[in-house]
Amino acid sequence: MRCGLALTAIAALAGSAFGRVYFEETFSDPDSINSFVASGAREDIGAIKLSPGKWYSDEKNSVGLQISEDARFYAYTSKLKRPFNTKGKDFVVQFTVKYEQDIDCGGAYLKLLPPTLDPVKFDGDSEYEVMFGPDICGSTNRRVHAIINYNNTNNQIDKVIQPRGDQLTHQYTFWVKSDKTFEIRIDNKVQEEGKIEDMWKVLPDKQIPDPNATKPDDWVDGPAMIDDPEDEKPEDWVDGPATIPDPDAQKPEDWDDDMDGDWEAPFIANPEFKGEWKPRQIPNPEYKGEWSAPLIDNPEYDEDEDLAVFNIGYVGIDIWTVKSGTIFDNILITDDIDYASEFGNKTWADYMEAEISAKKEVDNAEAKRIEEERQAKDAEKRAAKKDAEVEVEADADADADTDVDVDADTEDDAETKAEAEVEKEEEEEEEAAAAAAAEAEAEAEKKAAEKKAAEKKAAKKAAAKEAAKKAKEAAKAAAEAAKKAAEAEKAAAEDDEEEEDDEERGHDEL
Repeated sequence: MRCGLALTAIAALAGSAFGRVYFEETFSDPDSINSFVASGAREDIGAIKLSPGKWYSDEKNSVGLQISEDARFYAYTSKLKRPFNTKGKDFVVQFTVKYEQDIDCGGAYLKLLPPTLDPVKFDGDSEYEVMFGPDICGSTNRRVHAIINYNNTNNQIDKVIQPRGDQLTHQYTFWVKSDKTFEIRIDNKVQEEGKIEDMWKVLPDKQIPDPNATKPDDWVDGPAMIDDPEDEKPEDWVDGPATIPDPDAQKPEDWDDDMDGDWEAPFIANPEFKGEWKPRQIPNPEYKGEWSAPLIDNPEYDEDEDLAVFNIGYVGIDIWTVKSGTIFDNILITDDIDYASEFGNKTWADYMEAEISAKKEVDNAEAKRIEEERQAKDAEKRAAKKDAEVEVEADADADADTDVDVDADTEDDAETKAEAEVEKEEEEEEEAAAAAAAEAEAEAEKKAAEKKAAEKKAAKKAAAKEAAKKAKEAAKAAAEAAKKAAEAEKAAAEDDEEEEDDEERGHDEL
């Protein structure tokens, strides 16, 4: 997005009140696309063009660099006005992106390249100083890249910043300050900020755990909670059993102990059962937490004044995308955040409300087109259905005209056929009635057999019961007889003893 007069005024200020601008491209000039040179490193580089897209706030001020071919690599570079070494200066890279194609997989980031680059050989392996911008592939693999080169190693920010994936234009800003702090903004809102060395792990930690420290002998690192020694189990606490015999259960009237065994009441949950008692937990007064060694200054740490110092000569587009349509615009590299903010307002913020309205109009027009197509298809279906109904009616009328000419013999044949069908139906009804009667008779016989079997089972059970009863009585009688025999034997023994005593007394008297 651009506004010619406003940008002319901004450019005039850039050399005085504002800092220095090293690269600024709004694509307002039809020849501006020629400043982006295609790489010769591969032959399948996708084509680029200037376009405002399908919706825009203002056609002239919305023209940007658009990638125009599906499933292609894009490798283009443009040279800065002058090389930019950022040591001792702020550094700002800012640009806008519109994923007009409703992106599913594709990057929209810029690479800032060293002055020594050979544009003809530019490819994905070329060394770069900074890589910044959105990258989206699917619903989960989404992030804003913020990669800086340090000691010839590319380092990603230790934070996932979510990009904007809708179809509107969004502005991305990366501001690296001379004091080694940074800000990343999307649409003028800060997404992440802090110290470079905290968010890019390129330097050793300032402090490390003391390797010579040891845990004190009296250090208690667990447990954090203990049983309360003063807590006592309540007297009415029932900790078992969990189930008891149902006190309300009664032995069934038809229960036979001899046949069915001893009856036992079913078990139910014990209403007084409270489970295993455990004392309440209290904080351990001796607990000190997990021990860790105290921190000391890291002898290997050395603050590097060249951290986040970049030497930039080119801006590059090195991306792969599945669907074309992405538009890059309002690319700016400067050392002044105030100028970048003013530039963003004039080229992007001032146009967003109008772009949102234009997008709604396009969406409404598309929805209307889809609805009109649906209605047209429905109308075609109704017309085809009506034509078919008319054709069926015409065939029916033709058949009716033919029926008028049918002779008496044909009518007699129809009557004979109808009588035959009636007779056939009557025969089928009689057969069905006979089958139903046979089925009913079979069912009756089945029930009678089941009844007879039940009676036989009952008689067998009664006989067994009676036999058990008689066996029990016989055993009782046998026991009684044995008892009487024992008593008789005892009496006879006593009589024999008396006779012996009499004989002995007689003997003595003689």
